[in-house]
Amino acid sequence: MSSDRIARLAGLVAFGVLGFYLELPKPVADLLAQPWDGFVLPIAMALFGAVATPYISTRPAGQLRRFLGEASLAIALSGLLGLVLGLVVAALLAIPLGKLPFPFGALLPSVGALLCAWLGTTFFVARQREIVALARTRGLRIGAAAANPGAASSTGVLLDTSVIIDGRIADIFATGFVGAQLWVPGFVLIELQRVADSADTLRRGRGRRGLEILGRMQKDFPDTVKILDEDVPGVREVDEKLVRLGRKLGCPVMTNDFNLNRVAGLQGVVVLNINELASAVRAVLMPGETFQLLVSAEGKELSQGVGYLEDGTMVVVDDGRRHLGNKVAVVVTKVLQTAAGRMVFTRPE
Repeated sequence: MSSDRIARLAGLVAFGVLGFYLELPKPVADLLAQPWDGFVLPIAMALFGAVATPYISTRPAGQLRRFLGEASLAIALSGLLGLVLGLVVAALLAIPLGKLPFPFGALLPSVGALLCAWLGTTFFVARQREIVALARTRGLRIGAAAANPGAASSTGVLLDTSVIIDGRIADIFATGFVGAQLWVPGFVLIELQRVADSADTLRRGRGRRGLEILGRMQKDFPDTVKILDEDVPGVREVDEKLVRLGRKLGCPVMTNDFNLNRVAGLQGVVVLNINELASAVRAVLMPGETFQLLVSAEGKELSQGVGYLEDGTMVVVDDGRRHLGNKVAVVVTKVLQTAAGRMVFTRPE
């Protein structure tokens, strides 16, 4: 039997009994003269209880349970703190409000308690990021750190499939720039295994490369690269699971997927994108600067040569075809930034 049916049955009985109690004060002579009048109110209240009880009991409770299940630990703790402080303020206000003349002295303390509880909860949930930041600076381990009791002081970063297959995360993590644990959810690992078992040769190679990189990282950093046994019930898409898990744990998601980047950002989840990091750390070249370049290929124009910087940026060398295969000193003449990336135009020194 569903919870709604149980609630309807309980409401039917409870409101029906209440209706009978309300009929008892009537004179016995009136009840004997018109006996059916004594059943009108109980039947009406019983029907009302059968219809209305789920809407004031099980359904609000279910919505609250779903909200608490999806809310991050930071939001839940902030809301609880705001509720407690609001009730403390309401208790202090109830003393002078209770001394007011009737009916204000009877009504205002209850109204004040509801208002202070709502204001406290709303304010603290709206400011939960600042509260979490303040708590972390004072040594309180809340938010995502509470999801992993074994971590001494670090938070976690969720990895998606594209980052693992890309492989650069292994080198970045080895440098120590990522001061957090790396968490691989179980559903991401399952997707990676599916890619590795794909019938397509290219996809299968990418999947196996990702599994090899993940295995190497677990071997090199056993205390900081973890497999999370976490799932998001009712959601099939891996990207949506990552976003919801990031909200629940209060931790960022690392990805190279453009769509996941945008969706997570719209839902308030912090996104770490390795491609954006690579763009940010590229060497800045200004017109007039000189550097050494290996001219490795011919350009589109008749006399042009082409070389590449260490980060993959294409460098076009005017009159560089005659230096093909050689390393020469070049002077930057122009830097062109396009949607596809950056191009540097140079000439031999």
